[in-house]
Amino acid sequence: MLYWFFVKGFGPIARHRLGPSAKGVNNIPRKGGGIIAANHLAVIDDALIPLTCPRMVHFMGKAEYFEGKGIKGKFKKWWFTSVGVFPVDRSGGSKSLGALEHAREILEEGHLFGIHIEGTRSPDGRLYKGHTGAARLAFETGCPIIPTAIIGSRELQKPGTVIPAKGTTQVIYGRPIPVTRNLEATHDDLRELTDRVTREIQAMSGQEYVNEYAQKVKERLAAQQQPRQ
Repeated sequence: MLYWFFVKGFGPIARHRLGPSAKGVNNIPRKGGGIIAANHLAVIDDALIPLTCPRMVHFMGKAEYFEGKGIKGKFKKWWFTSVGVFPVDRSGGSKSLGALEHAREILEEGHLFGIHIEGTRSPDGRLYKGHTGAARLAFETGCPIIPTAIIGSRELQKPGTVIPAKGTTQVIYGRPIPVTRNLEATHDDLRELTDRVTREIQAMSGQEYVNEYAQKVKERLAAQQQPRQ
């Protein structure tokens, strides 16, 4: 597992570049399963959490990362697997549920699982409506949700930018939200818990909230940029 090699080996370089500070680390459970539910502003968010969290965090990654051909494709698959990332098909339906099933197994084995509650990066820096995946996992496992706010990453890595600028960032880990295992949780239960987590993130990040899914906004913006026939 290359996770700690990345954190310990490349950590000093990343810290010098990204300047991450952490607040509320004591809110992360020292043992047992837990869900790190964070906002999503930039690609580097998935580096900031491992750099500031004292425990290993497992993440989902786009299925495309694991489907490449040739030596490069095999290397990417090996790399992401080694650092604790597993594939998720974002087309929805049963394919996406398979990734959630794997996440449930990770939690039941007593590990931390990280998820960006908006489902995709914010198109404009605001906080968008959360998806219910984190809540579903919490009810299925009885694991707590740790609302997590990432601040400053978008300023260092603007959309479309590969190499982030040098600067400072912050990750704030909020108080865990305890969840009682409930395999009969309704959609209303999922929505209520999701909205609670989102409100906690907003209170820490200071972002403006938009009651709409970020992916829908991205699709609308992309359609507006298409040349008219």
